[in-house]
Amino acid sequence: MILICGGAGYIGSATAYQMQEKGYDLLLLDNLQRGHKAAARDLPLIVGDLHDEALLDQIFTEHKIDAVVHFAANSLVGESVKEPLAYYDNNVAATMHLLNAMVRHGVKKLVFSSTAAVYGEPEAIPILEDAAKAPTSPYGETKLAIERMLHWCDGAYGLKSVCLRYFNAAGALPDGSLGEDHTPESHLLPIVLQTALGKRDHIDMYGTDYPTKDGTCIRDYIHVLDLADAHILALEHLLGGGESRRYNLGNGEGYSVREMIELAREITGHEIPAREMDRRPGDPAVLIASSDRIRSELGWNPSRSLRDIISSAWKWHSSHPDGYND
Repeated sequence: MILICGGAGYIGSATAYQMQEKGYDLLLLDNLQRGHKAAARDLPLIVGDLHDEALLDQIFTEHKIDAVVHFAANSLVGESVKEPLAYYDNNVAATMHLLNAMVRHGVKKLVFSSTAAVYGEPEAIPILEDAAKAPTSPYGETKLAIERMLHWCDGAYGLKSVCLRYFNAAGALPDGSLGEDHTPESHLLPIVLQTALGKRDHIDMYGTDYPTKDGTCIRDYIHVLDLADAHILALEHLLGGGESRRYNLGNGEGYSVREMIELAREITGHEIPAREMDRRPGDPAVLIASSDRIRSELGWNPSRSLRDIISSAWKWHSSHPDGYND
């Protein structure tokens, strides 16, 4: 059985869907602080928190857990700057409780949801896994702290891990049944599509004078199901006796804010008013990942295009204008 922590969240629920399709026996754990019961669908869900060591002991005692896939975290960069202690508590301390329970019960395989925020301002594009780690937010710092904790846990306890550093996760299931529902929403694509639905008056473009092809920031977008596929490959790597690894997850291609809005206008058929704003401090002009390592080592091949990403997200948002509403 695979324990998915944060399994009722956006990426966790999509990964649970893909894993269920492949026949994995799953157990979800989520405190529903940011997740949604409806996203867990028919899978067994324990509503609880990683700080609850008694609950963790109960889970590992009552179920034969072969590996853990760990998504549970707070992930808003701006919020982390305002509430750094809350982020260290919910991300680092909670993960420490999880790792302690895993060690106590002899579970030694973990796939960890990390982030491109561990790199901070990139020195070169595309970003390689060995690039300097200099986070510019407490969120990035907490994820890097967990990566380093996992490194030492490997040496001390033989706990093997694969850390997956995401760039911009986006999109939804093709049938529109699972998608992105955050409060508050901070990601570009959902905000663009909420504007198309009339839930917002306009979309703000922060910075139109960057040294890019159209003056707006360029980012690397990856479909949430391609991310899910990478988690399954990482899990299979560990279950097959593989060593600890660190991988970037991105398409290796960059799309500007203007390009995202223009394609969304085409797909939705809506005007999507956009307002040009000054740059935000700390926004790099270009963030693009090199995913060559996971492609060559695990055979990962992201196959869904930017059009697939926006079309699937539009199907979700247009059929769930108020999200899961739970």
